[in-house]
Amino acid sequence: MYRTENPTVFLCAVICFFSWGAAFSQGYQGRPNIVLLYADDMGYGDLGVQNSESKIPTPHLDRLAREGTRFTDAHSSSGICTPSRYALLQGRYHWRKFHGIVNSFEGSVLDSSDWTLAELVKTKGYRTACIGKWHLGWDWKAIQRPGAKADPKTGYAPDAFDWSLPIPDGPLAHGFDYYFGDDVPNFPPYAWIENDRVQRAPDVPLSTPKPTAEGAWEARPGPSVKDWDFWAVMPTLTQRAVDWISEQSPERPFFLYVPFTSPHAPIVPDQAFEGRSGAGGYGDFMVQTDASVGKILAALESKGFSDNTWVIFSSDNGPETYAYARLKNYGHRSMGPLRGVKRDLYEGGHRVPMLMRWPGKIPSDRVCDGLMSQVDLFATIAGLLEIEIPEGNAEDSLDQRRMVFGTGESTRETLVHNTNPKGYAIRQGVWLLIESDSGSVSKVPEWFDRENGYRQDQMPGELYRLDVDLGQRENLYGLHADLNGDLPGGKVQSMHQELERIRNPKR
Repeated sequence: MYRTENPTVFLCAVICFFSWGAAFSQGYQGRPNIVLLYADDMGYGDLGVQNSESKIPTPHLDRLAREGTRFTDAHSSSGICTPSRYALLQGRYHWRKFHGIVNSFEGSVLDSSDWTLAELVKTKGYRTACIGKWHLGWDWKAIQRPGAKADPKTGYAPDAFDWSLPIPDGPLAHGFDYYFGDDVPNFPPYAWIENDRVQRAPDVPLSTPKPTAEGAWEARPGPSVKDWDFWAVMPTLTQRAVDWISEQSPERPFFLYVPFTSPHAPIVPDQAFEGRSGAGGYGDFMVQTDASVGKILAALESKGFSDNTWVIFSSDNGPETYAYARLKNYGHRSMGPLRGVKRDLYEGGHRVPMLMRWPGKIPSDRVCDGLMSQVDLFATIAGLLEIEIPEGNAEDSLDQRRMVFGTGESTRETLVHNTNPKGYAIRQGVWLLIESDSGSVSKVPEWFDRENGYRQDQMPGELYRLDVDLGQRENLYGLHADLNGDLPGGKVQSMHQELERIRNPKR
């Protein structure tokens, strides 16, 4: 035991001991709490601080941007839901395995042999939770009754499953200690799931009693608990996230993943938010989303976690096609200055809002235009926590600590975009090559193309310089490609070869 007769030295030793203990209990030994907030179908221009002409107030997100760093060239892996979530959690491009979404009652797309972000941080003692939209699949067949089949019009009957059984291969099987949510807001079963069991067995077919605030219900038919309240989903998830934070201890770091169900359809803002924006029902739902972020940030402050919590906010893809009508009816451009919406290879389909805050670590009131992919969060977090990523895991993820923490530039020069098997795009520096006759997947109204100076051409692909043409109006493909096969293809050919190398690394 250490002894000293000098009271000053003894006092200093005691102070150092307790200071060290407090720092360790708060996770200051390189282990911040990590809160990942993930909006659903939120456009680049829906973030107020990013769109001076926005009709949607987002004060809490704007504050988060001021207190941290806003990344203006950040991308989801896909222009649709499931693939982006897979890539986010596993640090690899979704197209290496699949392209589409997990439909109602389909199995998990996660690789059981590979780590998720939750499994990564658990190696450093983190407590983990997912509260919100999962949309990565479960082993529903394990609880499906023999012979049960789905009706083409009404889906599965409520008694097609044994709801008393645990549902395997969900969040708990992939590193999360706790899960609460409704799986997918517009897919059955319409019921709350806690951990791996439904809280209350679905007992009726889905019924949608009144119109949504904007757009269609988009709710797939199937089993539901009686009187399932779509309007209560976001408030319930928000409160659950707040409650979970309040239960955490400063002695153990935590990772909380909150994939919101908003502002995805069905667009059902709570009554308290009706009329709070100038962009219709969707705008009101975005205001509610922003308020949910505010409540979660307030919960962190209330528990004294803010100073040692790395908060990350982003979205899974661009805005739904309702964005076109919203622009015409309300003058709000959800895609901001970008071309394209959800599903598209154009920037509006996958360039998404991204904010990060960690006081004293991530620079505040900073705008960063370095290239960033959500795929990179895996290697960046691993690097921060000094975790060696097992071979074969997160092969597309790059460590972006220098850019995130303001000490250097982006480590990413190249990025591949994809939503379906028929179309890929590759980004190299300021250049973007779309290997498809159009970057549009979703139907574009004629008036939008006409009013925004977009025109169709007969080129087999599209090439843009994003530093001078962020809106992707001038297709340079013909100027940089050898269409007759007589000469080297220049920029198009070199980017095509790089895309093939990334897609087929073993060749």
